Amino acid sequence: MKAPAITNPIPDRSTIRGGTARGVRISIGLAILLLVVTLVKTLHVQEYLLSLVTWIRDAGWTGVGIFVLAYIAAAVLFLPGSILTLGAGFAYGLGLGSVAVVVAANLGGLLAFFLGRTVARGWVAAKVQSNPRFAAIDEAVGHEGFKIVLLTRLSPIFPFNLLNYAFGVTRVSARDYLLGSLLGMLPGTLMYVYLGSLITNVSELASGRAAGGSMQQLFYFAGLAATVGVSLYVTRVARRALVDATGARQRREE
Repeated sequence: MKAPAITNPIPDRSTIRGGTARGVRISIGLAILLLVVTLVKTLHVQEYLLSLVTWIRDAGWTGVGIFVLAYIAAAVLFLPGSILTLGAGFAYGLGLGSVAVVVAANLGGLLAFFLGRTVARGWVAAKVQSNPRFAAIDEAVGHEGFKIVLLTRLSPIFPFNLLNYAFGVTRVSARDYLLGSLLGMLPGTLMYVYLGSLITNVSELASGRAAGGSMQQLFYFAGLAATVGVSLYVTRVARRALVDATGARQRREE
């Protein structure tokens, strides 16, 4: 009797090694993230950031450089950026404070974006091949990346630090990510730096007390509108991409 043919080929060793390497990188990345979150919770990070803002206020251009580096590190390490954004207004006023935050936030976000893409993008790409819905969303973000990044950055609901890494594992181009982030974060940056410029002492900065009046309310409601908008837009684009992908697959099978 003839033995049945083996239908499952033995995986290539290079493929196994590649998958193992990606798994190791992802595990290391998750371990580092867990460690950072634990340190943020256990250490008095807010007090250190407040001390930094107090110091840079009287440190001239050296302080501006230190502030930019600290903001970049905060973006990468999931440290609270709101204190630094308010602190920029408190230390430098609306003009210089806004420039410093825009430069630092976008550099820090871009660094985290590339870290996410380096660590986890290959693993995500392998997964989406077997999941048409996930692949459709990934493709939608790749094609409509600028609009999606812009809308999510306008919304205060989506965390800044998390989005940096999240977009890194999608197909959005670095150009669309950077431009969408720059334009989308600008209104919120100006508002928070302005609120920081109204703060008169470190105690107010620690509590975040600074009434923005109608400007703050306007930004809040605009952010909610952007949240609804990005949800509807991503759903519509992903649905269209899924229909296109399904139709293309059926045509190939025919």
